[in-house]
Amino acid sequence: MLTLVVGLLYMLSGRTVRSQDATGSRFVCNAIPPGAEPGCGYGPTGNRVQSAGPVEDELRNTILQLRETILQQKETIVSQQGTIKELNSKLARCEAAADESSQGKSRGQGSRRKEYGKNTMGDLPRDPGETMDQLGKTMQSLKGRLENLEQQNLRLPSTNVSSAGSVSSLAPLPPELRDLLRQRLGALESQLLRKVAELEEEKSQLYNETAAHRQRTESTLNSLLERITELENSNNAFKSPEDFKVSFSLRTNYLYGRIKKSLPEMYAFTVCMWLKSSASPGIGTPFSYGVPGQANEIVLIEWGNNPIELLVNDKVAQLPLSVSDGRWHHICITWTTRDGFWEAYQDGERLGTGDNLAPWHPIKDGGVIILGQEQDMVGGRFDATQAFVGELSHFNMWDRVLRPVDIVGLANCSAYMPGNVVPWIDANVEVFGGATKAALEICEDRAFDS
Repeated sequence: MLTLVVGLLYMLSGRTVRSQDATGSRFVCNAIPPGAEPGCGYGPTGNRVQSAGPVEDELRNTILQLRETILQQKETIVSQQGTIKELNSKLARCEAAADESSQGKSRGQGSRRKEYGKNTMGDLPRDPGETMDQLGKTMQSLKGRLENLEQQNLRLPSTNVSSAGSVSSLAPLPPELRDLLRQRLGALESQLLRKVAELEEEKSQLYNETAAHRQRTESTLNSLLERITELENSNNAFKSPEDFKVSFSLRTNYLYGRIKKSLPEMYAFTVCMWLKSSASPGIGTPFSYGVPGQANEIVLIEWGNNPIELLVNDKVAQLPLSVSDGRWHHICITWTTRDGFWEAYQDGERLGTGDNLAPWHPIKDGGVIILGQEQDMVGGRFDATQAFVGELSHFNMWDRVLRPVDIVGLANCSAYMPGNVVPWIDANVEVFGGATKAALEICEDRAFDS
């Protein structure tokens, strides 16, 4: 550009001198004041004088056009420098990502997964699929920008002047700049393609690891299910379903057992069980049956210093039983709605009878049988002071009054009669709050106690 301006000035001064020499006149060249336009249109004092002719006006206009062109090209150069800086920045990020990736390979597969999880290019998502999509979009954007640069055929100021005095304002982009852009973009493309390949490999490894982990998990679950089924089919290691006991070791309001079966409507019943307790005062509540609207439908309880009581529809009868000596005792109680007649047996012997206990009242169905607690509402709201402390086994219930001979056979282990309404089997009894079930052969254990 400077060469162009100097050449124009030289041509202008040479043409002017020749014209003046032809007329024999002499001219003196003075310094141009700051900010003044170039030319010889100034006098010795620096004041502007009239131009000598149309040639000088044409040259002056040309110079003004050149100045405007220079300013425009300066702006273009600044813009292109910004573009180059942006490309350099992208390349630097890719190089940094490549360095981190190469360092991560030497740390093992676990650390490589963490390296890939980082946002190494400032705009890469963490998901491998999204990362590859983003990288592809970035490459397309950069290639598009390079194609736009080549198609627009960016030009710089030219030194050519047309015969009419007009100046060719644009020239082709320098080859070295174009080569630099191609090299930078080629390196960037290589980095991005390498990153894509590494992410695809990582994705494949993660898929394989996930499949293997899922297979191991399914295998473990199948083994557990087989073991559970085996345990369920082994009757919980009891020799027979009825040879077990339920233990209530503490007097609390959260240890209890529950019978899964409920009762039908009944007009008579017999309930028998084996009890062992040394608690005082009172053994508590061996069992209770509650129905909606009546929590004390059937209850056997020894509370505080009171004797053992039988409740039917919240009506009370005191029983002449005593089982708090720490030994196993067989207890049977019968009741019929006709006249409310009841009987109490201990170890096969009838110790007491009575009547007028909720006469003509049918036992309601749809209730809950709880072992070890007295119900203040159906199935809950227990009172720790009324809890049973000890061991219980062979809780059976019938919907009729058993004969005395049958009760004696149950007490001396000469007969086995499971209840037709509630039989004592392992699958029919649940325990909660720390109550436990354990194997027990009651007849052998009772013989040992005696």
